[in-house]
Amino acid sequence: MTDTEIKKGLAGVIVDYTAISKVNPETNSLLYRGYPVQELAATQPFEAVAYLLWHGELPSESQLAGLRAEERKHRALAANVKAAIDLLPLDSHPMDEVRTAVSVIGASDTSGAGSVLDASGSPEENLERSIRLYAALPAIVAYGQRRRRGQELVEPRDDLDYSANFLWMTFGEEADPVVVDAFNRSMTLYAEHSFNASTFTARVITSTMSDLYSAVVGAIGALKGPLHGGANEAVLHIFTEIGSAGNVVPWLDQALAEKRKIMGFGHRVYKKGDSRVPTMKAALDTLVAHYDRPEVAELYDALESEFVSRKGIYPNLDYPSGPAYNLIGFDTLTFTPLFIASRVTGWTAHIMEQAASNALIRPLSEYNGPAERHIEGYVPDAAELAAAEREPESEA
Repeated sequence: MTDTEIKKGLAGVIVDYTAISKVNPETNSLLYRGYPVQELAATQPFEAVAYLLWHGELPSESQLAGLRAEERKHRALAANVKAAIDLLPLDSHPMDEVRTAVSVIGASDTSGAGSVLDASGSPEENLERSIRLYAALPAIVAYGQRRRRGQELVEPRDDLDYSANFLWMTFGEEADPVVVDAFNRSMTLYAEHSFNASTFTARVITSTMSDLYSAVVGAIGALKGPLHGGANEAVLHIFTEIGSAGNVVPWLDQALAEKRKIMGFGHRVYKKGDSRVPTMKAALDTLVAHYDRPEVAELYDALESEFVSRKGIYPNLDYPSGPAYNLIGFDTLTFTPLFIASRVTGWTAHIMEQAASNALIRPLSEYNGPAERHIEGYVPDAAELAAAEREPESEA
């Protein structure tokens, strides 16, 4: 053993620059390209936020119209993607459906696929691929939920914006503006969050000069893990388990006694509370009023108050988004795929940023296994002896 300091989980390690997002420690606010996310959620359609993440500036009216026109071209669920989803068992996890669908889209995109050497694509190609995935994911997520419910595919509508069309394809009816606004805000709040586990996974894959689709598939795999994604699903399971506000205290007594992890609280980056929560909680409140479900707000407030008073740990974005998605009508298993549909904008922004100033991401490790040992009776040949005497080459 040596005195090398190991940063487990790369905690506190700064590995690169990014101009895409940061948490401002002075205001505890998440910034996208310098804009506080709560301001974006309150004023911008999700298409404008996607444009901002990809290009660095909010779009003009003509630029937004151009992105919307391009997004509408790719909304429909491609026949081969639908066929691939239909081959999967109905009880497969929706994250596996989405991961498979993205792989099929990537395999079907043969632009620049002549050899492994040009797999990474040009900046123009990668922007086109980013828009294509962003446009296609609502159909993939919506069809996944409908398929599990025994319902038919709903075709997209060109007269609806991104968020309204997403809800249309999922539920087959036009959503109330209050619901569309709440959903749009959630998409903006989930779109980007610096070098989280899935984003860093995407950047690592990109650093090998692999293609954008492979990087997104890897990010989906990272997000499937319960320590990263899935917390909003877990929040709904907790709400269902508790039942009502009156059951919070005995439930929490038992949960803490059993040392259970209470999902929806705490965050590795935010120490004074997740700055996205007030915006999402306000959206949840509008949904509670719209659907006349005061018991949801009562349970939410009771659990938050009791947990914060006991542990001093505040809610993260998943805490209000879980019940909000439930009120809208999404199945609990669909919550993390919704995360993908939003975060693909941030992922692809990072993929393009990594590719523009690339260095292979290859950290070192500190070995703590057995000392060098040898197979009894083994005799190296001359080539091995000669190789051992040469200067070591750089690692692959």
